[in-house]
Amino acid sequence: MGSKYTKRYTAEFKRDAIALVDTMGKTVTAVARELGISSESLRGWYRRAKADRGEGAPGELTTAEREELKRLRRQNAEQAKTIEVLRKAAVFFAKESDR
Repeated sequence: MGSKYTKRYTAEFKRDAIALVDTMGKTVTAVARELGISSESLRGWYRRAKADRGEGAPGELTTAEREELKRLRRQNAEQAKTIEVLRKAAVFFAKESDR
């Protein structure tokens, strides 16, 4: 089992690791081994960087698009809650006006 601690890497470290994969012509696994990091982490960073450069798989979201989607989903959830409150208020006041 893995540890509960998740190591965080700086944006600069990630950028440099991705540049090593691009410039050295080595595999992601080989570069990850040299840097002492998980190959899956580096593979994910590399895939996201390619998507951000427009070189990703068709339909793959860029980081900016992913952030916008997250923001829009959060906004949608807030609006759904607001609509529910307003609906309940409308029902309450409709009953009160019938009295």
